[in-house]
Amino acid sequence: MNEDQILKGRLLDLAKRAYQQNIYTYSCFLSMAELALLEDIKSDISYIHCECFGGNELCERQIAGFGSEEEFGYPGHFPIAVVRASPLIEKFSDPLNHRDFLGALMHLGIERDRIGDILIKDKTAYIFCLESIADYICKELTKVKHTNVKCEITDIDIPALAPSLRDEEFPVSSLRLDNVIAVLLKCSRSEALTFFTDKKVTLNGHITGRNSILLKDGDIFSVRGYGKFIFAGSAGHTRKGKIYIRIQRYL
Repeated sequence: MNEDQILKGRLLDLAKRAYQQNIYTYSCFLSMAELALLEDIKSDISYIHCECFGGNELCERQIAGFGSEEEFGYPGHFPIAVVRASPLIEKFSDPLNHRDFLGALMHLGIERDRIGDILIKDKTAYIFCLESIADYICKELTKVKHTNVKCEITDIDIPALAPSLRDEEFPVSSLRLDNVIAVLLKCSRSEALTFFTDKKVTLNGHITGRNSILLKDGDIFSVRGYGKFIFAGSAGHTRKGKIYIRIQRYL
């Protein structure tokens, strides 16, 4: 049995336990590739609500949660905490990046699936992790490369991580998702289709293979490795009948 089959079995077990015991169950953090495996078994777990969340709208690594308030009669809670790691003395700190912080966490013996995204703003890292290891990180993560850091658990809603958006406007022949992606990324339609077959496209937080779906106002979509975008509606037509659309690009 390979790793993909093991993960699918684990997710199926979580869904089954949630349904049979009327309790919320949660996975560890899943990568984009692992979230694609979850999509593969959605039809097999249609008997239970499944939702994914990474702690912030910018997060790609997410936890799968099984169950809903409608089904159980009480709200669930994703077991996600955020640890803020900042230099002890900022003016003497190294220019630290995602790999530096992840390496320091792995050095502490923490499994990768216990850690979600690590978002860096200025010289401060916001580490999304399972609640069960947040205190351990705060106690043990004292140095990243040559920089001494201080860690503390912070609120999951972080104003500093509010996304910056850039407005763009351009004409497309239709509002099909594959067509918009092709124009947006300046690639051919056939190249855009490979993003769907490679499971790199998400729409409103879910990996999708439906390349022909028509975008609606407010839809959020992303192409792994190329960015994340909001469809902000149409703005009239060109003389040749094309549709001007507005896109907000996450920066």
